[in-house]
Amino acid sequence: MFDRATYLAEGPRVGIRHFAPADGAEFTARARESRELHSPWLFPPATDDAYRAYAGVLIEDPTKAGFLVCARDSGAIGGFININNIVRGAFRCGALGYGAFAHAAGRGLMSEGLGLVMTYAFTELGLHRLEANIQPGNSGSLALVQRAGFRLEGFSPDFLFIDGAWRDHERWAVTADMPRGRISGAPASG
Repeated sequence: MFDRATYLAEGPRVGIRHFAPADGAEFTARARESRELHSPWLFPPATDDAYRAYAGVLIEDPTKAGFLVCARDSGAIGGFININNIVRGAFRCGALGYGAFAHAAGRGLMSEGLGLVMTYAFTELGLHRLEANIQPGNSGSLALVQRAGFRLEGFSPDFLFIDGAWRDHERWAVTADMPRGRISGAPASG
């Protein structure tokens, strides 16, 4: 049963919460429904075993933080945003990975969710910097980070092995002290 108390943060339309083992059936069903949307950029777990392994790492590994972006009132999962490779100390940085599910794509829910995750990362997690590495042809992902106030910092040829090949990526980043995009959960600063 859905419990809004599990949200770490809420915006007008979405709430973010951590992954839980019980989310497997809904998450994998949404991943299977969204294969066409995600290909060739992303391959979220679409089976129970794959979800258990994936969520288990996000739950247990202190260098990762996984967030489900959910419809605020119903709790339905609309997408996910993970902070990977979290480094503490002087760096205080993490690398984002994310995806919207097909039923929620194009409705602004991921923008709102990303704003909430950014605020959580810069406050609760004490990070200073978030990075997103995006394939140049992934226009939806590029638009998401641009709306959130990320800046283009460079280009990395053959950066990640995805779908059987090494893929080029653009490097985008935002820091805690940068003005952020005007998306819910990430108020403009400065």
